[in-house]
Parts: sequence; C-alpha cells; structure tokens
Amino acid sequence: MGLKAAFIFVAPEADARQHRAVVKTPVVELTVVGVKDYQVAVKAAKELVNEGVGAIELCGGFGIEGTAAVKKAVEGKAVVGVVRFDNHPGLEFKSGDELF
Repeated sequence: MGLKAAFIFVAPEADARQHRAVVKTPVVELTVVGVKDYQVAVKAAKELVNEGVGAIELCGGFGIEGTAAVKKAVEGKAVVGVVRFDNHPGLEFKSGDELF
C-alpha cells in the first residue's frame, strides 16, 4: 500500500463517526471524514494520524485558524494542506473562522 491520506470537510450537521468513507486505490487509501466544527476536526485528525495517515487535506471551509489548529494537533506526524475559498459557498459564503 502506498500513501494513507485523509480529507476532512466541515459541515455543521456532520457526525464524524457516521459521515466517513474510505476509498482504496492501488496507490492511495483516502479516508474522507465530515466534522461539525474545528474541535471535532482536531480530534479526527489525531485519530487519523494514529491510524497511519500521513497527509491530511482540509476543505475550503477551514479558515486560517482551523487549519492551524489541525496542524498543531498532528504534531508533525502528517502534512496538512488546505483547499482555499475566501468565502465558502457551502457555508453561506463565510469562512469557517467566522462560524467555528
């Protein structure tokens, strides 16, 4: 198996245990997790790293503060990247920093 990666998206009604899927390809195993806020994202990121995930990409709903919280939480055990929207269309055109 190659890279174990994750994509975390933030949506106010998401449940990190229920809204989760794994896509396995010959090269990448991608775990997708929906979280309701930054606090749950931090917890999910720590769990993903403990499961061997080495790269985490955050959805555009994460602002600078949310991204920094996840990066700090993984303590260098995974690289963290982010999709960028100044104002996310799925969050009423606001940044997660305004909402969470």
